Amino acid sequence: MRTVHCALLKREAEGLDAPPYPGPLGERVFENISKAAWQQWLERLVLIINENQLSTADSGNLDSIEAHMKGFLFGEGDLGGQPAGFAPRKK
Repeated sequence: MRTVHCALLKREAEGLDAPPYPGPLGERVFENISKAAWQQWLERLVLIINENQLSTADSGNLDSIEAHMKGFLFGEGDLGGQPAGFAPRKK
């Protein structure tokens, strides 16, 4: 099992098996983000896509998604938090 010092969790944790995203950002994630933190990001990504009505098929949205990813995983920039106006559904 490969471990990393996870930038999000701030502790040693099981690392990813391969870069989860292409290019330098994917390599950075692979080296610094745990499986558990990546799963948290995927859950947040669904929320961001739905709340902002983004399409991953639209290359124009990828810059926004990457900015959110950097904000969520590494605390960089102004993005990465919950989308403005987001309110969880009441059960």
